Amino acid sequence: MASTSSPSQWSPRQNKLFESALAVYDTDTPDRWHNVARYMGGTKSAEEVRRHYQKLVDDVDRIESGEAPFHWYGAAAPPPATTVHRVLKYRKFQ
Repeated sequence: MASTSSPSQWSPRQNKLFESALAVYDTDTPDRWHNVARYMGGTKSAEEVRRHYQKLVDDVDRIESGEAPFHWYGAAAPPPATTVHRVLKYRKFQ
């Protein structure tokens, strides 16, 4: 299903749906990214969802390694703390 918004732009509602979907569909779920995309109402494709998750993991890696400061600039709000905590928890089990 085609995205109804820019692949690089995620609304606060889409981020909240993404976060909720990650709680429902864990790493052991078959076709996880398709399920997450469907949970989000088809506003993002499975590939967009997978890339968004990978970007979040990469950001957490950079923060943990000290390569990026752990603070936020401008009008952009930080990602929900629960999402960051879920990624950190998941990373501990890899």
